[in-house]
Amino acid sequence: MIDLVGKRLWYFIISGVLLVIAVVALSVFGLKPGIEFSSGSILNIGFTQTVAQADLKQALGDAGFSDSIVQQTGEGNFIIRVHEITTAEKTVLENTLTDQFGEIKESAFDSVSPTVAAETVRNTAIAVAVALVGIMLYILWAFRKMPKPFRYSIAAIIALAHDVILAAGLFALAGAFLGWEVDLMFITGILSIVGYSINNTVVVFDRIRENQHRGVSYDFNQVVNHSMVETMGRCLNSGITTLVAIAALMFFVGGSIENFLVVLMIGIIVGIFTSIFVSPTILAAWETGITGNVKSIEAKAKA
Repeated sequence: MIDLVGKRLWYFIISGVLLVIAVVALSVFGLKPGIEFSSGSILNIGFTQTVAQADLKQALGDAGFSDSIVQQTGEGNFIIRVHEITTAEKTVLENTLTDQFGEIKESAFDSVSPTVAAETVRNTAIAVAVALVGIMLYILWAFRKMPKPFRYSIAAIIALAHDVILAAGLFALAGAFLGWEVDLMFITGILSIVGYSINNTVVVFDRIRENQHRGVSYDFNQVVNHSMVETMGRCLNSGITTLVAIAALMFFVGGSIENFLVVLMIGIIVGIFTSIFVSPTILAAWETGITGNVKSIEAKAKA
């Protein structure tokens, strides 16, 4: 059998390097808050004629909306984000665009005040905290009959934090170079990552529990290694099929849920690696040390 658990130091090094990159990106660039978290107005419009994104940005700047962020969602369709504007300012904006580019069609308009934005930030933080605490308690209860069940709970939370930080770090880079903002779809994607990642982690942990009860080996390293190999196909298959579905949504739906899809795709790719190689090897490292492999243990047993 392939000695996966014996290579855990390499998995930790890879994860550590990725985490450093993500933390640096978050520290340097940060996450650009959307209107839900920083207040502002967002306008979805479409043009009957072809309009270049750069020309639209220039027209908005000339009209006094120099802080605008323009995102193209399809041919002739754009999302425009500006500071919180009044009805009169919205009329000025639309008239300016109509005069320069012809007839426009408004499909949606939303405006968020600073008070509502602050409340959204607070509620989002509470929701994420409650989800993490709930997951930790569930894992602790589910593996309560295992020796040292708190290790399973802590390993799962470490894996979740790993996935969320990496997704947020990569999104910070996207925000810095592509102008992407954090909105409620981003938060939905993060919570989806949490659910998906913990599902795969529990599958691997459950197989570890089964193999211990079956007496696969007296050594925990071998039990973990056996469980990693057995669940690898399942985790890869479910991850790949989910990525195919996300790619289809990204191709056909486009920019309206782009943040959600990109974050979810990043999280699933990272989550596959974490659930197979990081979560179970944290348990092995906790039990038998940061290094060690199956072959060396088998050799000691024979000796």
